[in-house]
Amino acid sequence: MTDTDKIRENRLRRAAHRQGLMLAKSRRRDPRASDYGTYMLVDAQTNTLTAWGLPPGYGMSLDDVEDALRGEQVEQ
Repeated sequence: MTDTDKIRENRLRRAAHRQGLMLAKSRRRDPRASDYGTYMLVDAQTNTLTAWGLPPGYGMSLDDVEDALRGEQVEQ
């Protein structure tokens, strides 16, 4: 992950927090795993998924997260 990606991730975390959401990143350490380095959005109060890319929950790229926070449809 580059410095630019980390800055963008932190900016999106703050944007999600302002909307009452949490940006969660997959903890998977195997680069070959399908959810490695991906994200999902979770409602902070109810702890329910609000946006995800793969059936187990993760799977969104930073672009997908940004679209979801803007209210745009995320293509899976």
